[in-house]
Amino acid sequence: MNIRGLLGAAVMAALGLASQAAAQAEIKFGHVGEPGSLMDLSATEFAKRANERLGDKGKVIVYGSSQLGDDKALLQKLKLGTADLALPSTIMSSMVPVFGLFEMPYLVHDRDHMKRIRDEIVTPTMVPEAEKTGYRIIGVWENGFRQITNNRRAINTPEDLKGIKLRVPNGEWRIKMFQAYGASPSPMPLSEVFVALQTGVMDGQENPYAQIYPSRFYEVQKYLSISNHVYTPAFVTAGRSWDKFDPEVQQALTETAVEMQDVVYGIAADLEKDLLQKLTEAGMAVNEVDTAAFVAASQPIYDQFAQSVEGAGALIEKAQGLSGE
Repeated sequence: MNIRGLLGAAVMAALGLASQAAAQAEIKFGHVGEPGSLMDLSATEFAKRANERLGDKGKVIVYGSSQLGDDKALLQKLKLGTADLALPSTIMSSMVPVFGLFEMPYLVHDRDHMKRIRDEIVTPTMVPEAEKTGYRIIGVWENGFRQITNNRRAINTPEDLKGIKLRVPNGEWRIKMFQAYGASPSPMPLSEVFVALQTGVMDGQENPYAQIYPSRFYEVQKYLSISNHVYTPAFVTAGRSWDKFDPEVQQALTETAVEMQDVVYGIAADLEKDLLQKLTEAGMAVNEVDTAAFVAASQPIYDQFAQSVEGAGALIEKAQGLSGE
């Protein structure tokens, strides 16, 4: 082959590579979880499975540890189309009022109960409400059952929270709930919590074990009170950029997100046992709260939510009826 032929072949090869690169969509998946958190493990496994399905049609790239911003920023980026997938949790109640259902304390009893709520309430009722605001939920995963940590004292009853400066996520009903319990709650991005606890700006915080341990809160918190006060799902959510993807890409992402639902529940259950042990070994003083006292103090939150959000009362009743008890 002469020089002209070699040049022509090189140009064609380069064009082919460029075309292949252009055809492979980059799918940015952002979340706030630290390495080793449930969010991190879930998103990483999702990316692995989705990329096997996608082949050369696309590639999911995960950006954890709030690299693309906190939950509020991520949801804004979904709206703008500058992020493709996110994994919001509590903040959804501030974006779509009906999602306040998952802010109701002691609503979800266990993961089997959550599966029934997912299939009979979230998918048919809540997902369409999210779509009206520009968010497409393609999977319902988990953030987890939440526990309370602080540096002041062990928490046994709601009265023990009086005066405690407690970091909470950006959720209207979480703030109201802890105000009703007597705490002084303040919303703050997860990425800022460690320093706030270390410096005494906050006395405590509440999160699942799978956020407490990877975030190293045991280094700056003395007491861990097992309350299980709220179960928070995490929603695999797309936005404006969804329609730019080919139907095959959309299908692969959706199928993988749904496939991961039960996988995530399994990972979460294993993490709970393992991380509680690690937090104990790290020196935290662990106690179990008086659940009955917290349940009794929670009724005003249910009443306010039912009165404030259209259809909320019926959703609460339906969710409670799915407990199997």
